[in-house]
Amino acid sequence: MSGIQRKVEEVHAKGWNGTNVLPIGGFYKARKSGETHAWEATSMHMMQTACNRASFEMWKQYSAKMQSNPPIHLRDLLDFKPLGDAIPLEQVESITSIRKRFVTPGMSLGALSPEAHKTLNVAMNRIGAKSDSGEGGEDPAHFVPEPNGDNPSAKIKQVASGRFGVTAEYLNQCEELEIKVAQGAKPGEGGQLPGMKVTDLIARLRHSTKGVTLISPPPHHDIYSIEDLAQLIYDLKQINPRCKVTVKLVASSGVGTIAAGVAKAKADIILISGHNGGTGASPATSIKYAGLPWEMGLTEAHQVLSMNNLRERVTLRTDGGLRTGRDVVMAAMLGAEEYGIGTAALIAMGCIMVRQCQSNTCPVGVCTQDEALRDKFTGSADKVVNLITFYAQEVRELLASLGARSMDDVIGRADLLAQVSRGSAHLDDLDLNPLLITVDGAAQIVYDRKKGRNPVPDTLDAEIVRDAARFLEDGEKMQLSYAVQNTHRTCWHAHL
Repeated sequence: MSGIQRKVEEVHAKGWNGTNVLPIGGFYKARKSGETHAWEATSMHMMQTACNRASFEMWKQYSAKMQSNPPIHLRDLLDFKPLGDAIPLEQVESITSIRKRFVTPGMSLGALSPEAHKTLNVAMNRIGAKSDSGEGGEDPAHFVPEPNGDNPSAKIKQVASGRFGVTAEYLNQCEELEIKVAQGAKPGEGGQLPGMKVTDLIARLRHSTKGVTLISPPPHHDIYSIEDLAQLIYDLKQINPRCKVTVKLVASSGVGTIAAGVAKAKADIILISGHNGGTGASPATSIKYAGLPWEMGLTEAHQVLSMNNLRERVTLRTDGGLRTGRDVVMAAMLGAEEYGIGTAALIAMGCIMVRQCQSNTCPVGVCTQDEALRDKFTGSADKVVNLITFYAQEVRELLASLGARSMDDVIGRADLLAQVSRGSAHLDDLDLNPLLITVDGAAQIVYDRKKGRNPVPDTLDAEIVRDAARFLEDGEKMQLSYAVQNTHRTCWHAHL
């Protein structure tokens, strides 16, 4: 790794250059002379213009601009190898089908303004994709479709260690329940909502007190083992007998072993979140040097699950800085079946990356609870729909150029990626081969996102409901008695 050593020595020399003035850099705020940021003014403006005008041509210019940046991510050092000869676009899986693989990740009502939160839900429901409530609860008024047919309820409801806003009604108004074991932007810490963002509305929805800072401590406060996690998965599947259960993990060394335990605990979906992102729940000092790129966590999870014959049990999802269709296809090849688009969705709604989300001063009304600033929100569901459509359209064109007829043809196909030089002496001696391993037997894995959830045994509740049918259906008075045993994993106390 001599390239990394040379870079370290170069940075060190700047600190000991004989002057008393250090370069300002651009670590947290984008500066012309500082660090390269993937999201910078020109790129964001191009992307917003594309979404505002529904212009795929402008999107392609934005995507090309992103690829022309200096290498920032591990995937920037990879390129595609064709599956075969290019095929006509009309032979490839439809945009409508590809869009259903997208998710807007957990960004809570509290971190986001009510307007931004609702807009994401409406947009993703329109196209059959999924939005995630985040860990802040959701307004029960959203559980009923609006007069125009829009559905403002998130298909994924999140449960985190603070249990903010979690009620029986909340847990039943979804298709998926997500257990947030760790936070993408800062996996060593919990979620944090500054007190200034806890308004009357947020306090009511979170069953907390106005003006008081809310923190979800790490780890999830009742999960200290895989068995604890299995119990929570079991409980959630009892209270909502229809939903699938997702477990959110963060890319870090050893995440594959954790993912294997999560699969055995009867989770249906595993999310590997990368170290990029954060929407107002992260102080600036918390979001650096925490977690790993999703490329590393995703490949480790996919490989370990495959080696242990667990991969078919779960759907793998990833998020954290997926900015173009090219990123999405690479995520598929590294093992993901579904893809989270967070920051890009906020930018499509008007976010201009002022990077002060935690201070409640967002000038465009995306990440604030201040009513005067919320009035400046110009986002719309149409803009977010355009964004996801552009991702899907670019993915479709890439698949056609690679000779693939569907996303399923390239999922888990790390052999279709190769390391390339991007002209950086600091990076050319990196060895990315561990990311590109295909384990024995991986070719036989069937990726079926539509399969039913992993079943768990009924609890005593099911027997009580059967026995109490005359009471529940006709109101007939009954007295029932049961012996609770230590093999009953969950018992809900009820007076019938």
